[in-house]
Amino acid sequence: MDEFEASLRLPGASRCETIGPITRFAPSPTGYLHLGHAFAALFAAAAAARDHGRFLLRIEDIDRRRCRREFETALLEDLRWLGLYWAEPVRRQSEVMETYRAALARLEAMDLVYPCFCSRKEILDEIAAIGAAPQGPDGVIYPGTCLRLAHPERRRRQAEGQPFALRLNMTRALAMVPPLTWYDRGQGVVIADPGMFGDIVLARKDTPASYHLAVTVDDHIQGVTLVTRGNDLFRATHIHRLLQALLGLDTPDYHHHELIADSDGRRLAKRDQAPTLRALRAAGHNPKEIRIRLGFS
Repeated sequence: MDEFEASLRLPGASRCETIGPITRFAPSPTGYLHLGHAFAALFAAAAAARDHGRFLLRIEDIDRRRCRREFETALLEDLRWLGLYWAEPVRRQSEVMETYRAALARLEAMDLVYPCFCSRKEILDEIAAIGAAPQGPDGVIYPGTCLRLAHPERRRRQAEGQPFALRLNMTRALAMVPPLTWYDRGQGVVIADPGMFGDIVLARKDTPASYHLAVTVDDHIQGVTLVTRGNDLFRATHIHRLLQALLGLDTPDYHHHELIADSDGRRLAKRDQAPTLRALRAAGHNPKEIRIRLGFS
């Protein structure tokens, strides 16, 4: 048993102890919760309660530059104000970094990870030089510049302390797995196509695990059997399904739900200063009113 296999045996939610689905709400404490967050949390809790399942809470606080303890305290207060209760303990990503490092080490041992020293500008310059800019769901696809570096050159640059990210060799990864699918409760069986993202970043110097790697490992360890989240993350599931196959993790069902929009049809987001639950509470709104407004009477 290697370090990663040992980490998967950490205590968590057990499928055997639950009749219905195990769902989760996984906010990042980078600001106050707004109505879009409330909808996502209520949707996940309702999906669990409907079939006598279990609702979990996870704090995705890997980005220590933006995550703040006061925002975590506030989001816990807001969720309790809404009348939500979750199975303890709460999983905090900042407390389980070794698990992500072990997962990354497993992928490195499979020769699927390589260091990328390119800055964003250098990537764009490389694309301009070759006269092509293939697009993926997240924008321009990385052209594989550092994949072509010889191993001695990679070691030299790392030894010199040059900053780098760790990328997944997508071509090699796809060659190691059979055709993959997952089940989405809104769209049925979906054929996975992670190759459209190119060589994704798995970790950076200031972020030891990407969103994709961390949530895939977390969902397995917490025993999540139904991932509910906004349909803006639907395409990310292609990547998560690949990582599950490579790391030998369970594949849950998914349900990608609608996003809450404002009166102008714009998605509610922190960057657009969407009305927060904290502000709605201060204005005199009550939990029942918010639930009804969001379709949860």
